[in-house]
This record gives sequence, C-alpha cells and structure tokens, in this order.
Amino acid sequence: MRVTEDLEELRESRRSLRGSFGLVPTMGALHEGHASLVGRAREECDAVGVSIFVNPAQFGPGEDLGAYPRPIGRDLEMLESLGADLVWTPAAASLYPPGYQTWVTVEEITRPLEGGCRPGHFRGVATVVAKLFNAFTPDRAYFGQKDAQQVAVIRRMVRDLDFPLEVVVCPTVREPDGLALSSRNAYLGAEERRAAAVLHRALAAARALYDAGERAGEALRAAMREELRSEPLAREEYVSVADPETLLELDRVESGGLLSLAARIGRTRLIDNLTLEGRGR
Repeated sequence: MRVTEDLEELRESRRSLRGSFGLVPTMGALHEGHASLVGRAREECDAVGVSIFVNPAQFGPGEDLGAYPRPIGRDLEMLESLGADLVWTPAAASLYPPGYQTWVTVEEITRPLEGGCRPGHFRGVATVVAKLFNAFTPDRAYFGQKDAQQVAVIRRMVRDLDFPLEVVVCPTVREPDGLALSSRNAYLGAEERRAAAVLHRALAAARALYDAGERAGEALRAAMREELRSEPLAREEYVSVADPETLLELDRVESGGLLSLAARIGRTRLIDNLTLEGRGR
C-alpha cells in the first residue's frame, strides 16, 4: 500500500496502477461502514484508492472541525488490512493554497435538508470531491447511503460536469440497535449512545406506516416527529419525506421516496435515512 501527502506522487502512483480503479473518499476515523465501501471497491476494481482528508471547506462556524477525530495510524492499519493500494492524505494548505478562489456549486438540490441547516456545506463537499476525482481519475467512486443528500449532490455534479466515472452507492452499515455507523458516534456518552437509536426507530416507524398503506407525506413526517419526541435527549432539526432525486418534499408518496432526518443527541448532530420502494395503492 502506497501512502502519500503529495499530489504529484499520488498521480505518479496512480499511473502505475493498471486496470479499473475504485476510489473511496473519506474524512478518516474509519469504521466498518468505510470498510464495507473499500471491500466493495476491492471486489469490483483491479485497484483501490482511498483519500483521508478532513475537509475544512465543508464545516461551518461553530462546527466540529477542530474536534473531528483524526486517528491516522489506526486508519492506515485498517486500510492496509483491507487491501487498499493507494492512500492520499493531503494537507489542507495543499488543496486550498493561499488565494484559492474556485468553488463547485450545485444549485437546487443542495438547498433543503442539510443545505438549510449547514449553509455552504455542499459547496465544500462538491469542490473537494471534484478535486479528488481529478487527482485519482477513478472509474468508480464509492459512497455510503447514510449520506443520501451528499450522494444526490455528487451524482448531479458528475452528470452536469461530465466526469467519466460511475458513482456506486453502498448500503448503510448499522449497529444491532439500528444506529447508523458514523465517525461522530464517538462523541456520544453512554446514555446518549442509548438515546441515539431513536433516529432509526423514527425512520422505521414511518416506513412501517408506509408499508401498511399510508401515502400522505405529512402523516409519515408526523410519525417520525412523534418517535423523536419520545426520547428526551433528542432534539429534532428536520424530518423529511422527499423525492430521492430532487429532494423536494412530497405531499403523497406514490412511486417511492426518501425518509431522512437530523437530530442532536446532546451536543452531537446525527443524520440518517431510509428509502421507500414504489408501491401503488
């Protein structure tokens, strides 16, 4: 496994790798969710690259940029055990040098949900992912379904800017109680960790209602809100029943949809989602 901070060294190493190439972009603090992405890329590609970069451009004022976990030694050990071929660990100053002023902005799809709560977040995400695509030139790029809006934004950017690659979305990996794996779960105390399972319960309540025949978007949103309110440590930021491509809220769910939510458990902000399959009524 080759590890480098330098862009030119990365490109030289990338040119030496033959066959199909899969990329797994990460911010480090790797867990089994990341491992599933690397494993999928390993199965489908001849070579696999991983980026580890805590991207300052996607953090807003007062967010956890400084506190974000950075266990680089442990991360590299995990990636070597998973069979990664190439790892890029750039410094922020190399990606955003003094005078940097070029940004990728995806329009409508970034405005609701996370975009409404975290202004500028997706400008930072789209920009850094575009730079990663240019650096690694992958044939496929692997992302987790847990960040559903991020996936939608990146797919739109890939289509609109004609990146010659496939975006592969992998299922969310969960704890036994349903909590989606996230690097931010490390912030949770024991009681907060217990409470955090309410996010998945809220999504599951809405999906069960849908499976029972409910098609009104507001009824599904109400089911999520009710479950979140049952947990004293949870503070809702949003609940959504939206079109999975446009992320516009649905009055009725006739041909599938995306359930998503964000909530704070104590000081820790968590997100999650589930998809609804299209079923006529």
